[in-house]
Amino acid sequence: MEVMHERVAGLDIGKATLTVCVRTPGGRGRRSSETRTFPTTTRALGVMRDWLLERGVTLAAMESTSTYWKPAFYCLEEVLEVWLCNAAHIKAIRRPKTDVRDAEWIAQLLEHGLIRPSFVPPPEIRRLRLLTRYRVQLMGDRTREVTRLELMLEDASIKLSSVAASLTSVSARAMLTALIEGERDPRVLAEMAKGKMRIKIPQLVEALTGHFNAQHAQLARTMLHRLELIEDALDELDAVIAEATRPWAHQLELLQTIPGVGPKVAQVILAETGGDMSRFPSAAHLASWAGLAPGVFESAGKRHQPEAQHGNKWLTSMLVEAAGSAGRMKGRNYLSAQFARLTARRGMGRRRSRSPTPSSSRSTTSCLATSPTPIWALIGWPGVTMRRTPAGWSPNSNASGTPWSSIRPPESTAEVLEDGLRPPRADARLQHRYSRVCGAP
Repeated sequence: MEVMHERVAGLDIGKATLTVCVRTPGGRGRRSSETRTFPTTTRALGVMRDWLLERGVTLAAMESTSTYWKPAFYCLEEVLEVWLCNAAHIKAIRRPKTDVRDAEWIAQLLEHGLIRPSFVPPPEIRRLRLLTRYRVQLMGDRTREVTRLELMLEDASIKLSSVAASLTSVSARAMLTALIEGERDPRVLAEMAKGKMRIKIPQLVEALTGHFNAQHAQLARTMLHRLELIEDALDELDAVIAEATRPWAHQLELLQTIPGVGPKVAQVILAETGGDMSRFPSAAHLASWAGLAPGVFESAGKRHQPEAQHGNKWLTSMLVEAAGSAGRMKGRNYLSAQFARLTARRGMGRRRSRSPTPSSSRSTTSCLATSPTPIWALIGWPGVTMRRTPAGWSPNSNASGTPWSSIRPPESTAEVLEDGLRPPRADARLQHRYSRVCGAP
């Protein structure tokens, strides 16, 4: 088999040690292998790096094993090209399993060009990823703590969550604080409602009548304290992320022109994609990498339900939220019109399937498959910020289901710019086709 890379190294990563196999040209046209094992401490990784440079290695590959690959990758990326490879591709062929043989196998696959690198963003994006992913985890902690509080109140026959929109609202917290301090009169508690909740005072009186005792008060005090700590940490983290994303302020502003994409979703999109669309040849590649490309499973002329596609779960979860928000905009833009059209055609009863997450709908998933298109276009073409809305588009027209990329412009406007984009008419209003005012002339 043809050798694509002359001097390569394969790394089998473990928690405490890593095994390195170097493949270089040998005598009589053969290939020679040399294998060594190193600890994963910082100094030992420096020794490994010097050894690879001494052997003239120009390309190294490793499996994406948990998070153990990061120290070795970060150490080597400064001096040579490093590939992080999908373990499923490397283990596709069964073979005897040892650390040494794994390293040799990775090196052989690498030298023959049989494996591909995974996307690893630059250091500044990796640091931003740590912040945005930790924020998502903190938001999950907050949701779980609110759920525990609600279940505890159910045990005390307090139905506050049935009346209040959220247990973390100002009115709900005032009532819970009074309950913890010993107030048991439901009428006194209901009078603490503020704003729009005051019209629900009769329902609050019934909901706050229960069996709240000292044990419930102790648990509620602890849960509310944990909620305050989480919310303080979230506020601090939001400020840190806002400061860290200043160099990409223009890209974030462009991303927020997409319906359903707010500041937090835009920050996650930037952190997960790296803000560099040259990694993705097209919007379809970006959708597939995110795990949003619809799966196909056909046998004997029949289409069956495909499994959920693998992808970037952090990006997918945020795009699910963005697509849900766009779908609730009631036809005010392309994505919401597409969502309404698909929902009407497929019906509400068939909405839950073929989704990247169990709680998403098929209509939302279809919108998600389209949503990477403006992301790829807006970030990938920094010199172009807006595009003209397709002529004749309206929320109720059939054109709402036709993406701009499939509309062929007339030959009379065949002038093409250097970046491959066609210029809009001089009298056309410039705006992105996913703009919130997509139906404007």
